[in-house]
Amino acid sequence: MIEIEIKARVDAGALRRRLGQEGATLERRVEQTDLYFNAPHRDFARTDEALRLRKEEGRVFLTYKGKKLDAKSKTRKEVEVEVADFRRMEDILLSLGFTRSLRVHKTREIYHFGDAVACLDMVDGLGEFVELEALASDTKDIEERRDWLIGEMRRLGVEGELIRESYLEMLLAKK
Repeated sequence: MIEIEIKARVDAGALRRRLGQEGATLERRVEQTDLYFNAPHRDFARTDEALRLRKEEGRVFLTYKGKKLDAKSKTRKEVEVEVADFRRMEDILLSLGFTRSLRVHKTREIYHFGDAVACLDMVDGLGEFVELEALASDTKDIEERRDWLIGEMRRLGVEGELIRESYLEMLLAKK
């Protein structure tokens, strides 16, 4: 599956109000701790890939994110699997030669917003952001879905510049 995602800095309170006015419904609020890894055989920062181990409400997910497919958004192939144990999965990756890159912690509010998912993120060390996400089954749908998401972002009153960098990239740039 291809995840199409656009992101911008926001004022969380103002966006919550606007989401409510637009009929979005809060699905849940979660704490997410993400540990990113770099591969022993290639540098993910250079290849624009990511390998993430996420802890969220007692569940653990390992996610591979391919390189970005679009110049205007964070559209990329994403493959995710749930695993049973964070520490054991981390140990497997380290044993295979992967190295820890950075830990990212955020509080995320997940809203249903029409055909999209709106995530209001409060990211430690970075601030408040909104991500609008939609899925595409193949690359032919990317541009249309991306442009639709941009329109939805503007409908929410978010006029700022869209951000293509991941939270990982943004935090690494601050170092």
